[in-house]
Amino acid sequence: MAHVRKSLADVLLEKQFLTAAQLEEAKAVGGDLRKAVVDKGFAMEVDVYKCWAESEGLPFVDITKHKPESSALNVVPQNIVTRHKAIPVRKDGQTLYVAMADPRNVPAIDDIKVASRIPIVRALAAAPTDIEAAIKENYGAALTAPTTGAAVVKSSGGAAQPGVSMKDMSSLINTIVDSKGGSKDDEIVEGDDENAAPIIRMVNAILSNAIDMGASDIHMEPFRRSMRVRYRIDGVLREVMPIPKLIQNSVVARCKIMSEMNIAEKRVPQDGRIGLQHNKKDYDMRVSCLPSMYGEKIVMRILDKSSTQIGLERLGFRPEIMVPLEQLVEQPNGMFIVTGPTGSGKTTTLYSVLHKLNKIERNIITVEDPVEYELMGVTQVQINKKAGLNFGNALRCFLRQDPDIIMVGEMRDLETADIAVESALTGHLVLSTLHTNDAPSATMRLADMGVEPFLIAATLIAILAQRLGRTVCANCKETYQGTARELLPFNFGKPSVFEAMEEFGLDKTDLDQPITLYRGRGAGCDVCGETGYKGRTGVHEMLTMNNDIADLIVRRASLGDITEGATRNGMMKMREDGLIKILRGITDIPEVRRVVFTAGEG
Repeated sequence: MAHVRKSLADVLLEKQFLTAAQLEEAKAVGGDLRKAVVDKGFAMEVDVYKCWAESEGLPFVDITKHKPESSALNVVPQNIVTRHKAIPVRKDGQTLYVAMADPRNVPAIDDIKVASRIPIVRALAAAPTDIEAAIKENYGAALTAPTTGAAVVKSSGGAAQPGVSMKDMSSLINTIVDSKGGSKDDEIVEGDDENAAPIIRMVNAILSNAIDMGASDIHMEPFRRSMRVRYRIDGVLREVMPIPKLIQNSVVARCKIMSEMNIAEKRVPQDGRIGLQHNKKDYDMRVSCLPSMYGEKIVMRILDKSSTQIGLERLGFRPEIMVPLEQLVEQPNGMFIVTGPTGSGKTTTLYSVLHKLNKIERNIITVEDPVEYELMGVTQVQINKKAGLNFGNALRCFLRQDPDIIMVGEMRDLETADIAVESALTGHLVLSTLHTNDAPSATMRLADMGVEPFLIAATLIAILAQRLGRTVCANCKETYQGTARELLPFNFGKPSVFEAMEEFGLDKTDLDQPITLYRGRGAGCDVCGETGYKGRTGVHEMLTMNNDIADLIVRRASLGDITEGATRNGMMKMREDGLIKILRGITDIPEVRRVVFTAGEG
């Protein structure tokens, strides 16, 4: 039977929410009758909107009585919810029920379909004030709340949620645990998602505070009785908080949902990505999930998209290295390699070089696994092993794309190295990375891969080796008196550690002379998290190709001979670069020892 439409006024009178006199008084106000009735105090907003829904033949839900379900909340991003003043209330298979002030808003429904990836969205009428309260309760922020100070966390599909502060984390955890009526050591029952909304806020707090603290990685590690959360700050892991065993699986599930992993698959490793916007800056997170004895471990690598634009001068390069480096990478062809272990800043350095070279008249193409940062104006290709796209066949295709500059994320095998060398020989500038301990070792690594030594000598223009060391906290930095003898590990067997160090006015014959050195205060301070270090700087060495080095490479000279030839031609080794930064108060002796000295040295 067709719906017999009644006016809102008729329904309000019929259900005795208004008298005829009150109706006339409300009508006299003009505008939206619903608002006038509520503003006059003649009826509750929920009753007025229920009557309006009836008059329009629309379904209605009282969301103060029918609380939104977590399965529905998890699939609609906060930015969509706040934009359209719509709250998901229930998910039933491929149907999502959403409460809205105006269920006839077709564009809003279409947005929700796209964002949630659920094909059927049923709109229900609800009172606007109740919708706003539900959004605040379930997403952790009012409609008008600023995003500054809390991350707006977006999945790669666009999902977004605001975080909460770490100081509220303990009470939030206790609230979740108490509501479950269990102990913090209990295991959560499979499929129990009653408290998913607080879990959303808690995970967002972990992510946003990691960014605020300058972390490069987040580790969530399950153990027998709890899950440990650690941040890698300035290259060193620091424990932040424990997560009760009771909510461990919910936290993992939330991380997997955000990074678009399969939450039902818990037996094999998975990878994903999360997009973040925090304090008006964009971040990417590479997420790895690994099954372990006590549950799944989550590790997230935080990638600051703006770090590609910070400039080489802010990466710790001394002018003696930065000036020739900037000149070398302007060459039209050849191969420039950055080398160092994982986490030494190779990618950041290469991207900073690309940012400098990125001009309208140059065609730049990169092949990476994975693409860590997006560079406007640069064609970036991500390896897809399942589809058969590897470094080798991507590079072959690149040569038909008329490139000027090619960046290869990493030279891992002979095929990739051969094509990179061929590209450098045929008039292209090739940038890439290798995993070796120092710059001279990179020439040996290429030869070990099978690249002919004469090709290495003909194409290499320079090799940059680097490490990242923590800098002394500027807030609690203090001086102390040391002696030259403490610096002997940086000596390389020379008569004195102070050769070429005259800029510091030191007597190179007296190893017991007092020297002013720098360190963080014993217990550190609040700024550096009681570590004495805040921030990081690069420690570098750069081997520049010349005829002497080329001749040594072609003759397959030993690593020692190549190193000696490089230092004879002006290469300052990393430990010497570190020594200068110690004497300048940028870092200290223990830190340079930690990041530069390999086993058996010093």
